[in-house]
Amino acid sequence: MKKLIIHAIPVAISYIWLISECQTFNPIAIKGPDFLKFYLILVIGFYLSVFILKSVGEMISQTTFYFLMLIGGLGIIKLIRGVMLGKPIGFLTMILILELIIIFLLAAIKPKDEFRK
Repeated sequence: MKKLIIHAIPVAISYIWLISECQTFNPIAIKGPDFLKFYLILVIGFYLSVFILKSVGEMISQTTFYFLMLIGGLGIIKLIRGVMLGKPIGFLTMILILELIIIFLLAAIKPKDEFRK
């Protein structure tokens, strides 16, 4: 439950920014620069929460990967929409590639099997 709350904080912050700045609940409907600001707030905040959990010794759980898949799915949906509308998608593509690299790095890290005494 603690991990769910910690991962939900960046999502809440990014949606508060979205509602206050763009007056909408739908991140897919907003224009490119505003979506990139929203997406960067979401991604950076989420990865900060992951690294904070890692620094206090928590293991990366399936909840983390579910959040990663949802955030990546949002980016991919917006990428497909940008391609269909003929809009430039370079920055979003670079962000998604970096996200994939980080996801693979997080998946490659194996938890230590230590017995605590």
